[in-house]
Amino acid sequence: MLKRYLPILTWLPHYNRRLCAADLLAGVIVTIMVIPQSLAYAILAGLPAVVGLYASILPLLAYTLLGTSRTLAVGPVAIVALMTGAALAGVAAPGTPEYLQAALVLSLLSGLMLVAMGLARLGFLANFLSHPVISGFLSASGLLIAAGQAGHLLGIEGGGYTLVAQLLTLAGNLGQVHWPTLALGGGSLAFLVAVRRHGKATLGRLGLPANLAGLLTRSGPVLAVVVTTLVTWRLGLDQAGVAVIGEIPRGLPPLTLPGFDSGLWRALLVPALLISVVGFVESVSMAQMLAAKRRERLSPNQELLGLGGANLTAAFSAGMPVTGGLSRTVINYDAGAQTPMAGVFAALGIGLVTLALTPWLYYLPIATLAATITVAILTLVDIPMLRQTWRYSRGDFAAMAVTILLTLTEGVELGILAGVTLSIGLFLYRTSRPHCALVGRVPGTEHFRNPERHEVETLSHVAFLRVDESLYFANARYLEDTVLELVAAHPGVEHVVLICSAVNLIDASALESLDAINARLKEAEVTLHLAEVKGPVMDRLKHSDFLDALGGRVFLSTYAAWSELKHRSPSHDEAVAGQAGDGHSGSPRG
Repeated sequence: MLKRYLPILTWLPHYNRRLCAADLLAGVIVTIMVIPQSLAYAILAGLPAVVGLYASILPLLAYTLLGTSRTLAVGPVAIVALMTGAALAGVAAPGTPEYLQAALVLSLLSGLMLVAMGLARLGFLANFLSHPVISGFLSASGLLIAAGQAGHLLGIEGGGYTLVAQLLTLAGNLGQVHWPTLALGGGSLAFLVAVRRHGKATLGRLGLPANLAGLLTRSGPVLAVVVTTLVTWRLGLDQAGVAVIGEIPRGLPPLTLPGFDSGLWRALLVPALLISVVGFVESVSMAQMLAAKRRERLSPNQELLGLGGANLTAAFSAGMPVTGGLSRTVINYDAGAQTPMAGVFAALGIGLVTLALTPWLYYLPIATLAATITVAILTLVDIPMLRQTWRYSRGDFAAMAVTILLTLTEGVELGILAGVTLSIGLFLYRTSRPHCALVGRVPGTEHFRNPERHEVETLSHVAFLRVDESLYFANARYLEDTVLELVAAHPGVEHVVLICSAVNLIDASALESLDAINARLKEAEVTLHLAEVKGPVMDRLKHSDFLDALGGRVFLSTYAAWSELKHRSPSHDEAVAGQAGDGHSGSPRG
């Protein structure tokens, strides 16, 4: 039981010098790589840069104790930082003590929600975020973040958490472009784009191994930070108006206590829930992909506890909401991390930086961090996914398009809420009108197929109706109407066989409809049968009176029903070829 809630106990007893060496190297590399990211994402959220460092120390240690992924790296990430800034902007002014306090409360609420979901084993709730909705949300968020960084790149005022607000602010200040800032930001942006596109191939041509070339390519932001910081310091560009990070407090994260203002808690409940769910989906998707590569096991419910513990720790150590980061996790994986101990070494490295090396970051230009964010975040804009979804499913594309539109125009919270609501609504609509087809037997076989696609033989006095959906309250009446319409359209039918091979559930509403169908068919002197009922569904039916009232039988297979019923009518004792129905509509037609 203890190992279930403390996964560290499953790998720590087997820890050895070889694993330690690999984790130490990965921890050092992650430390160097993620410092610019941590600073940048804190600024993106409207928080002091040092908060990003604080959020990358103790939360990592908490995840090491509670998480099941051996390579996931936890800390501030772009999407969660954007959502944090959008949530906090509605309750306090950036730069004020109230804003910092609200960030702690948001971390605390997110942590509590994640822990509660983990204890209740609610990891499956993330499945309600369909992939098109998540893709649309990430794409729109990427555009929002990139537009928000344009002001920092140009050295002018920017702001707002909708695309319209950002563009209007930028347009109104274009005449105030600060050219030294643009030179640093634009140069950093061009360098990072070039490194991302051509760095690995160029280093490979120079003879470097692929893994090393990949790590050096990902170190492009570090090189940009070092070079632009030195240039700014040497030329005194901060005196010429180039915005820099400035003084970062030395020392380890202070212990903090989130406030208990009931009004603030109520205002942040929904944003905290959205941050929790989106952060969990982003984190567990990456962790599962990497775990599969190493044939390792990942527990989504325990991941909820791990991320919840990380956010609770952030709330009490002057941090901000965190989750598993895409880029830092990939760096950790590629650097050879073998266990979560790599996160401990990274946390120690970042702690050392905050303790002793923060003065070196004083001259780091904000424009460089903006370029780092822009290059990293634009990878989330998934144009191929937009095209594929448009071709494959207009309904899913509609959910994606609404998510993108509302995220860009109304903000991240309304965008993702609308996307989830529309996805669930479309699912209910689709399943409320299940595909039903009258099927016939493929000659000489025991297979039954739709006559719209195959040559089949049918029985004129028996209708074999395949229902391609589970039966529940939303489609119960539709099934009732479909069967009764079928009998009305085929006066010669004496038996109706419902083929339940695709039915995984029959709820109470559907059971009542089946009772009604059975009774109405009896009145019309038609016998109802079932075929291919799955075990769990049959177990539930046995706890009802339906089987006792059923006019016909429950057949093990459709072919068994065919063999039994084809001789039941004196006037229809031979199979005849013909069309049994329209396989493309919910209501079969003769």
